[in-house]
Amino acid sequence: MSVKDFLKQRAVNIVVGGNYELPNWLDAQGRPRNFACRTSRVSPFRMIVAAPVVGKVGDRISSYFGDFGNLEGRISDTQAGEFLLELSMTGTMRQKMADKLSWLEKRQKDINVQDVRKQARIIPAVPHSALTLADGSVHSCFIIDVSVSGVAVSADLQPSIGTPLAVGACVGRVVRHLPSGFAVQFVEPQNRADLERRIARPPQLRGAKLPRAETVAKPPGDKADAG
Repeated sequence: MSVKDFLKQRAVNIVVGGNYELPNWLDAQGRPRNFACRTSRVSPFRMIVAAPVVGKVGDRISSYFGDFGNLEGRISDTQAGEFLLELSMTGTMRQKMADKLSWLEKRQKDINVQDVRKQARIIPAVPHSALTLADGSVHSCFIIDVSVSGVAVSADLQPSIGTPLAVGACVGRVVRHLPSGFAVQFVEPQNRADLERRIARPPQLRGAKLPRAETVAKPPGDKADAG
């Protein structure tokens, strides 16, 4: 599809910052270059992205946006400083995208629309982390989403509610079981600016020294909320 045709379709004009990688753009170490970008118009099927390096029609793009998470797609059209990205998604992913766009559009039109959760959740750019239990054992895990007060995790173990542990460098306790994992409430609220750095533990850092969780204090109250 062309940018001209997309501008005639139903979509949300919204600015969301992110980053992306283009094929054949490598740094001095031979790794894919990462560029900053931002959206200007988004639908569940495609988006216009403003970027410093536009790429070519047909290029496959890997991207990450704070409000949408990781997105894959192909460039279908370009114009000065922008490209149109055709999103590769399952039906379920498109529905989630549509729901998110609907909420973002309402928030733009009405400043009184706010997230009903105590803390807004984000999907980290690096989804892998490590769980450190009180006995010192370390297990790999997948971060579903995270807020400054807690994190939702999926792993090959299901600790009982109340179990103290650390997710990355963030210490907390298991407060709820989920269909695909469990929720952890942090002992102390985290700084949002540092949250992704503290929570992420890429798989290649499996041998890195991680904090121990046996000193976690009992959380106040019985109805703890992981965000």
